[in-house]
Amino acid sequence: MTEVGVLLLSAGRGPAECAWAVTELLRRLESEAASGAVSVRRLESVPGPKPGTHLSVLLEISGRGAVAFTESWTGTLCWQAPSPYRPGHGRKNWYVVAERQGETAPATTFDEGDVDVVPVRTGGPGGQHRNKASTAVRATHRPTGFVVVADEERYFTANRRLALQRLRTRIEDGNEAVERSAVAARRGTHDQLIRGNPARVERPGTGSGARMRG
Repeated sequence: MTEVGVLLLSAGRGPAECAWAVTELLRRLESEAASGAVSVRRLESVPGPKPGTHLSVLLEISGRGAVAFTESWTGTLCWQAPSPYRPGHGRKNWYVVAERQGETAPATTFDEGDVDVVPVRTGGPGGQHRNKASTAVRATHRPTGFVVVADEERYFTANRRLALQRLRTRIEDGNEAVERSAVAARRGTHDQLIRGNPARVERPGTGSGARMRG
């Protein structure tokens, strides 16, 4: 079974150097992944204040050992190097937060083939002919269990069309609500950066820096 981890790298509210650090750490992470058995896919990124930098990057890490790999990159990360924007600036430690996220569930797609449509009888305008003909519709979307009923129209085909549209709208609204919740959770991560005592310290060069976590 393929393991999957989702990781968010964020510069938090730090200066431009922290967005630069996100980019450098991202390259280091992707290089380390390429030398192992995991693959990294960028799901979402927010550009930083300087060209080529990132305020945040959302990553999907998959493959054998993906969960352990993700964990090894989780926590406060430190990119240790002089500022490329402020020559002579004394600070060399630039901190980034890396937080595991819940797996990104794919959006639910609407397919009429996934819908069970059943004619039902109903009261209301239209009289006995409408009841006997069972012109109302109950539609069930099997993947989600959503059920809607349409009985406003006199004809089955019209009510079927209404029911399908209601299911489509309900699914789209659900996808938007899930995405809003995920975005809100990611925004909260930007305020969780704790400077000092990093889980990893990485430096420029060919190899990885010190791993503080065993």
